[in-house]
Amino acid sequence: MFENFEKRTFDIPDSGFGAASINARLGGKGPPLLLIHGNPLTHVSWHKVVPFLEKHFSIICVDLRGYGDSIGPEDGGPESINYSFRAMAIDLIKVMEVLGHHTFYVAGHDRGARTAHRMALDHKEIVKKCALIDILPSHYIWNNTSAEWADSSWHWVFMIQPYDMPERMMAAVPPEYFIEKKISKPGKGLKPFSPEALKEYIRCFNWKTIRGSCEDYRACATSDFTMDTEDFQNHNHIDCPSLIIWGKDSHTGKVYGDLLKIWGDYVSAELIGGEIDCGHYVIEECPKETADWLVRHFTE
Repeated sequence: MFENFEKRTFDIPDSGFGAASINARLGGKGPPLLLIHGNPLTHVSWHKVVPFLEKHFSIICVDLRGYGDSIGPEDGGPESINYSFRAMAIDLIKVMEVLGHHTFYVAGHDRGARTAHRMALDHKEIVKKCALIDILPSHYIWNNTSAEWADSSWHWVFMIQPYDMPERMMAAVPPEYFIEKKISKPGKGLKPFSPEALKEYIRCFNWKTIRGSCEDYRACATSDFTMDTEDFQNHNHIDCPSLIIWGKDSHTGKVYGDLLKIWGDYVSAELIGGEIDCGHYVIEECPKETADWLVRHFTE
């Protein structure tokens, strides 16, 4: 995986959300494209897509603070703000600054897409275009929940419970067991994941990751939700060209249907996209189709 890519670590000073150490893979040639993973995964989730992109872009593939081999602060802060998408976005802005990229493209899946969404809101002069994969805005999710949503997104409500109950429960079982139960889907199991990637997800699922990911979800329901609500009420939308793609059989697609109609209330610029014949793990189930969408969006 990531053949001919350089591995680097970036020390991010405290900018109000605690210091962080961000792990990244760098490779390819062309305009800069930042790729951000989801939960409970790492940057490795992009390994099938990257070979289709590296001829077109300079790729910066990162682990979010607390995930993979990245490290975030032990203290989540009030309303877990140190693990908010704003905090995560600033980390990655700093990484890109160190690399000399003062404007760039960004694509994210799952939690990575939520980070990219916040980045596009907070740093409009930096994000030229964004691609958001298999999510709806957190603001919309929290205001439009249902029994059907809860059945497929149980971890949203579980992981926001006060420290340290969810952490202890998640750490009480072998990482192989939790990862399998969390990412396997009915009818698919673990088929979307290569053995090499699965091994990495299990390796990185330690107390640091458990702690950081729970704070991530707590922030989503508190400090992030406050930011998102203020932005929505003040009509602060994404105003760069945006791509929305999702899995037809993902929990998001099944529960909410055509995501473009919903995203239209959160994006004021050009909006394109559509469903792909797969489940939630779009970038690992359909890497070629994902890459085709990304190349088209970021090169037009």
